[in-house]
Amino acid sequence: MATPTDTDSASSKDRQPLQDESRIDLHRRRWAFAIAATGLGRTALARGSPATVTSVPAHSPMPTNSARADTALLQKPSDGSAPATSPGQIGKEHLAFLLYPQCSALELAGVQQMLVGLQGASVHLLSHTLDPVPTDTGAQLSPTLTWADCPPELDLLLVPGGLHGTLAAMQDEALVAGLAALARRSKLLASVGSGSLLLGQAGLLRGRPATSHWLTHGLLQAFGATLVDQRIVWDVDLVTAAGGTAAIDLGLDLLTVLRDPYASQCAELLAEYAPDPPYGAGSPNTAPVRATEMMTSMHADLIRRMRASTVAGRAR
Repeated sequence: MATPTDTDSASSKDRQPLQDESRIDLHRRRWAFAIAATGLGRTALARGSPATVTSVPAHSPMPTNSARADTALLQKPSDGSAPATSPGQIGKEHLAFLLYPQCSALELAGVQQMLVGLQGASVHLLSHTLDPVPTDTGAQLSPTLTWADCPPELDLLLVPGGLHGTLAAMQDEALVAGLAALARRSKLLASVGSGSLLLGQAGLLRGRPATSHWLTHGLLQAFGATLVDQRIVWDVDLVTAAGGTAAIDLGLDLLTVLRDPYASQCAELLAEYAPDPPYGAGSPNTAPVRATEMMTSMHADLIRRMRASTVAGRAR
């Protein structure tokens, strides 16, 4: 078996720090823009004016023209120890995760797992009652807060997807109306997978870039949204994620916004989040055509019913 030459090894070692620095710099820029736009985070700026936010390309990564990113916590102390937790890292945020029957356990837990260690924050599992809510895996989640007892202002409202569960939720007029009302009280709206369809059903995606689970990409237009085929799509106070494991990416981005990039690095490390898909089929762009066709065919009737259940579909 051939082995790398010493030159190849040295070249690889030289390239790795550059890749790491580039990745960190991207997250610094995303963090700086997000806290400026939403008013969240320990170094939060005032919410940008309409003129400011409309000048930002809607579906681009966080722009480079924000200079408020606090990078102090990215610098490792000379003694090799972790940076000390400062009082500014302890927040008082209210973060709400919407529960509904057959919502995706993965898409909810992926985000929650990254945010559960936020010091001082209250992470709520929100439902109409405190009765257990079944997820798409059969596991039941226990709500911690009812809609009636929800705080007057939320720092984050997150809506997971669920495919069949999402369809039923789209058809639940009380839930959709309640979601629209909660959105008006939330600084930042987020969704994972087909959860973006619920945001659309509540009238929250008109004129905005968004993504969804790949199976439901074709439905976003019905809500007046512009599809952006990316894993995470930020648009000022709205962030949408693709399906499934994209929830983890979203959770790390939100952790950066709510605290700082160093907190996200620690959470990523603790979760051993180092994706290396064993079959390389995690996207229609990389999956075998046969697999994509099979999944598309299996869900064709569901997608048809989802389309018919959209506000635009019911109007026809």
